[in-house]
Amino acid sequence: MYIIFIDEIPIYLTDNLECYSQTNFFYKDKITIESLLEKAKSKEYLSLYLYHNDLESLWKEFKWFFKIEKAAGGLVKNEHGAVLFIHRFGKWDLPKGKIEKGEKKREAAIREVEEECGISGLQILKKLQKTYHIFQRNGRETLKITYWYSMRSSYKGKLIPQEEEGITEVVFKEENETLKALENTYGNIKLLFNKLE
Repeated sequence: MYIIFIDEIPIYLTDNLECYSQTNFFYKDKITIESLLEKAKSKEYLSLYLYHNDLESLWKEFKWFFKIEKAAGGLVKNEHGAVLFIHRFGKWDLPKGKIEKGEKKREAAIREVEEECGISGLQILKKLQKTYHIFQRNGRETLKITYWYSMRSSYKGKLIPQEEEGITEVVFKEENETLKALENTYGNIKLLFNKLE
């Protein structure tokens, strides 16, 4: 299954009929992808399911509608298990950014976390799931695919937000603070934490 967020509405691309419900479940041969996107933008439904028995061909067709942007980022914990968050555009987020041409995903993830947070000495522990969201850039619908990595840091210095990227705060949050931050974040960030449980 692929979960793509558009205006915080999740679109589930699935080849599983167990997700079937009367209202928000659509068969690919009965609806166009454009119509599905319009339904998501109208916020008529809290979530949408698009079914096709060949999930990979459905994903390939879905992606065709968008300019693709690839990004990488990190879910960073310190030695006490606190999570590194950035505050940007009024929401708590995890550090991430665009993968530059010729750059490996892992390199991009470390570089972006370092640049956005003023941190160093990061160690990648493992690859996490990818997340997907759709946004408008220069009048064009863009599908951002973000590659996430679990990282560890023993950095003790001052964290410095990358203000030119709109970041106003960088902070390690303990478990109870993390739960509070997740009340004011994006759907794909919540998804990332849900998969860790």
